[in-house]
Amino acid sequence: MTETRKPILAALAGETCQSPPFWLMRQAGRYLPEYREVRTRAGSFLDLCYNPELAEEVTLQPIRRYGMDAAILFSDILVVPHALGQPLDYLEGEGPKLDPVRSAADLGRLSRDRFHTVLEPVYETVRRLSRSLPPEVTLIGFAGAPWTVASYMVEGGGTKEFAAIKGWAYRDPQGFAALMDLLVDVTADYLCAQIDAGAEVVQLFDSWAGVLPVAEFRRWVIEPTRRIVARVKERHPAVPIIGFPRGAGLLYEEYASATGVDAVGLDTTVPPQWAARALQSRLAVQGNLDPIMLVAGGEALGGAVTEILEALAGGPFIFNLGHGITQKTPPEHVAELARRLRAWPQR
Repeated sequence: MTETRKPILAALAGETCQSPPFWLMRQAGRYLPEYREVRTRAGSFLDLCYNPELAEEVTLQPIRRYGMDAAILFSDILVVPHALGQPLDYLEGEGPKLDPVRSAADLGRLSRDRFHTVLEPVYETVRRLSRSLPPEVTLIGFAGAPWTVASYMVEGGGTKEFAAIKGWAYRDPQGFAALMDLLVDVTADYLCAQIDAGAEVVQLFDSWAGVLPVAEFRRWVIEPTRRIVARVKERHPAVPIIGFPRGAGLLYEEYASATGVDAVGLDTTVPPQWAARALQSRLAVQGNLDPIMLVAGGEALGGAVTEILEALAGGPFIFNLGHGITQKTPPEHVAELARRLRAWPQR
């Protein structure tokens, strides 16, 4: 690794780092007592997302505690539909609630007119973080990928069956494509605005990619991601993009080759040894500790971390979780993970 390159950027450029760089999805969150204190002060979750001073503070909290190699902007994937004018609320214990978008008439109620105005506080948070982060720490911006964001927009919140969005996409693919085209456009603009404000890497979260059959995966996951990547690269060719198609399974290889991303985030189900053979020869990989291993701690955690490192640390690799950190994670287990990663390779 070059001495001047940040560890995360080195891995994303295809370099092998002696100690694998790491960050954790949802590393700023409810498992930290200092986060819970700020969240109470903010009033509501959306108020926290749109308060640059407080969003900066919670982004920095895990960096102070654990010394991760990257900080990811504290925000939420659903600020994009909110900025388009879709009413959004977060109910305690229930998750996000939105007025569903399920027709051309519903689409007509969305507007880009105030998109960047609504999101200006997010950009200000990025600007603040670009000044306040330690110089060796990479700043990651992010957005939800169109399929996942559309899932919430159409279903009106979280779902287990995806009946409304799949039904629309299957029955009326042209009508559904209008929503996806809109999301491709604004998501590319949103990521570019974060980069303009100081983000050094961006990640696309496609948390519900794995619920689609093969043909629909190609149409509604791979193709929108490819278009977003191309648009961002046109404006910011040097900025790495990480794609996280959770649940992609056997389609990880096609996703990696067809979308143009610089790295893929692996979900918990992906065998690290397979990822080393099938993916790591062509791009960096990120992942993929089961978040519940981090809750369990002890020998289970240690064994799982060692297995991932033995398989993937010999190539371009960023250690992370296979999904977001959970609320019940003991903070001391994250500290133990950080110690294990810093001590690698163990001799």
